[in-house]
Amino acid sequence: MADSETQQQVVDTLKSDAMNSSDALPAAEVASIATPINLILLSLFLVLVYMRLRPSKNTTTLPTPPQPTVFKVFTPPQLEPFDGNNNMPVYLAVRGRIFDVSSGRNFYGPGGPYANFAGRDASRGLACGSFDAEMLTEDLKGPLDKLEDLGGEEMEALRGWEERFQEKYLVVGKLVPVWHEEAEEDEAKV
Repeated sequence: MADSETQQQVVDTLKSDAMNSSDALPAAEVASIATPINLILLSLFLVLVYMRLRPSKNTTTLPTPPQPTVFKVFTPPQLEPFDGNNNMPVYLAVRGRIFDVSSGRNFYGPGGPYANFAGRDASRGLACGSFDAEMLTEDLKGPLDKLEDLGGEEMEALRGWEERFQEKYLVVGKLVPVWHEEAEEDEAKV
C-alpha cells in the first residue's frame, strides 16, 4: 500500500506541478506590427509611393508634327519660295533632286553661310566650292544647268555633296525646267 500511496503522491505532485507550471509560464504574447521601426518604414514607403505616383505639375505636350512631305515636281520658280523665309521649309536642288534641308536651317536658311542656295539649284556652287550668287542660274524660266563644262574634280566634289545630302536629308522632289511636260502635269494637279 505504501507503494500505491507513493504513486498517488507522485501523480498529485505532477498534477500540481503541471498546474503551477502553466500558471508560471508567461502567456504567449501576440507580436505587434506597430513597432516604431515598422511605423517609420511604412511612412517612408507611403511617401515614396506618393512621390512616384502623384500627378506632375507641368504636363509636357508634344510639339505638333510637321506636315507630311509629298514628292513633287518643281520648276525653278516653284522652288524659289522655299528659302526658309516666312516660316517656309528650306529646300535646295542638287543635280535635279530637291532636298528638304530644313533641319539644317542654321546653315541653309536665312542668315546661314549657304543661304544663297536655299530655294535654288545649288549644283554648280557646290561643285565649284563657291557660295557666290554668280554660281546660281539667273534665268529661272530657262533650261536647267547641265553642268557640262565642269571638270572631273568638280564633278567628284558635287557627287560628295550629293551623297552627304542623301544621307542627312529627305528627297522631296525633282527639279525640271518650266517648259517640261512633268511640270505642266504637276501644275494641272494643283
